Amino acid sequence: MKIKRIAHIGVAVADVDEVEKVYTDKLGLGGATRETLDWMNLEVAFVPIGQTNIELVQSTIEDGVMKKYIEKKGEGVHHIALEVDDVAAATEELKARGVRMVHDTPQKGAHGALINFLHPKETHGVFIELCQYPEGDH
Repeated sequence: MKIKRIAHIGVAVADVDEVEKVYTDKLGLGGATRETLDWMNLEVAFVPIGQTNIELVQSTIEDGVMKKYIEKKGEGVHHIALEVDDVAAATEELKARGVRMVHDTPQKGAHGALINFLHPKETHGVFIELCQYPEGDH
């Protein structure tokens, strides 16, 4: 498994519109892009900073996973995403090492990426996402 870079830092937010303004209006960052992930019931905004992004993640339904996360832990850093060459191979490699993964196989994420997560109990509470972008993206 080759880790290429930190792709993004995911931040759990209650109101993506409000929080995006912190990064664009107050910090002067621009170029935010939006995407709705219907299968996950999430609205995301990516704010680029060099080769990395801040990903703002909001639940689109009342009983969504991100809404429940915020109710339990509050808004703030949710995960760190690491870009890899091949998320399926990385998933299998980690599983062979005895690492618990959130999904048995990679799932579709934002920007057409394939993603999977290491279970946070494996990483001492840090939720780590592995992501593989389509050729030529990001």
